[in-house]
Amino acid sequence: MNAAVDQPLPTDPNPNDIAAVMNRLGRDAVVAAAALALATTATKNQALAKMAAALRANRAALLAANILDMDAARAKGLSGAMLDRLALNDKGVESMARGVEEIAALADPVGSVIAQWTRPNGLDIARVRVPLGVIGIIYESRPNVTCDAGALCLKSGNAAILRGGSESVFSSRAIHACLVEGLRAAGLPAASIQLVPTTDRAAVGHLLSSMTDYIDVVVPRGGKSLVARVQKEARVPVIGHLEGVCHVFVDRDADLAMARSIVRNAKLRRTGICGSAETLLVDAACASTHLAPVVIELLDAGCEVRGDAAVQKVDARVKAATEQDWYTEYLDAIIAARVVDGVDAAIEHIAKYGSAHTDSIVTSNAATAQRFLDRVDSAIVLHNASTQFADGGEFGMGAEIGISTDRFHARGPVGVEQLTSYKYVVRGSGQIRP
Repeated sequence: MNAAVDQPLPTDPNPNDIAAVMNRLGRDAVVAAAALALATTATKNQALAKMAAALRANRAALLAANILDMDAARAKGLSGAMLDRLALNDKGVESMARGVEEIAALADPVGSVIAQWTRPNGLDIARVRVPLGVIGIIYESRPNVTCDAGALCLKSGNAAILRGGSESVFSSRAIHACLVEGLRAAGLPAASIQLVPTTDRAAVGHLLSSMTDYIDVVVPRGGKSLVARVQKEARVPVIGHLEGVCHVFVDRDADLAMARSIVRNAKLRRTGICGSAETLLVDAACASTHLAPVVIELLDAGCEVRGDAAVQKVDARVKAATEQDWYTEYLDAIIAARVVDGVDAAIEHIAKYGSAHTDSIVTSNAATAQRFLDRVDSAIVLHNASTQFADGGEFGMGAEIGISTDRFHARGPVGVEQLTSYKYVVRGSGQIRP
């Protein structure tokens, strides 16, 4: 594996050969998925432990690969947010390894009984978790997604076909080599986790439109244009979200110190993640005491604030917000801010402009908080906590493939349990239907 970084990037197949390359991946994945569905928890956990060990042992190679990607990204003029997503360091490698170990420590969902009952005729019926099968995962920038996605799919008994972005190609290849090392050490098929060997965009098109015989579900993780393309072109089910337009509402009964801390963290801890707050809403009833301190805290920390007329009066540095700002996922140190007339107006604003991702209320009033939590129809709603907790690891799920804003199958962080379906196992003693 150590030599992986020194190998040249594989030559992209002739466009006429991409279908053959992708279909071969699909066929191999189907075979691997059949083996994984029957793999024991101990075997899967052994593979995960070996993967974590390989990541740590090959830290230098991983970082060297990432330097190649970072240099190319800077040369292309990628934004600061994209560079932040792409960067890998010692802490990041250790975080990936720990994440794999945390996934290994999770309960194995495969085979678990969700519900069980006996009918009057004696039939015993059980609803049992099963893998989805083959999962295609298309993502941009973040090299750690290669690790998280591969490990989550393995633990949940699914084969994975990973297609990372061209900007992270060297990092993804190096990480993937560690995952394959773990699979082989545990005696599992190397094709359990495959990496698409080309950066040609035609491979994505083929995966989405022409691999229904092989792929059971697609998960996109990336920018709005990528997710929109996947949702438009896919001929198999999609688990994903289009964007994270997340809100923090500071209610009239909010503790000011808490509000300042939460808003700053929600916006500025990491601006390039989908759980970063993009809009600040402040209750008109506390604007005289809470608005200026919260807004000035952001401005002084280097955040651009785009506000309505009331927010603009706070500080000359506030820029005028446009209608489009309320819909915008900045993924940068920019936030839109406005004053609203109470919790119901905040709920109305979120319903109109939000993306059903993650929204938070800051208040000491339990009834107001409950009203917000009940009526905001987002995948994640929080009370007195930063939106940056919108993360599978923070939810105790080990890691996540992404945050789903869908209203079917999976919603919120997509972890091992969300990567399973179920079947009904019915046991009888000779019953026939009259």
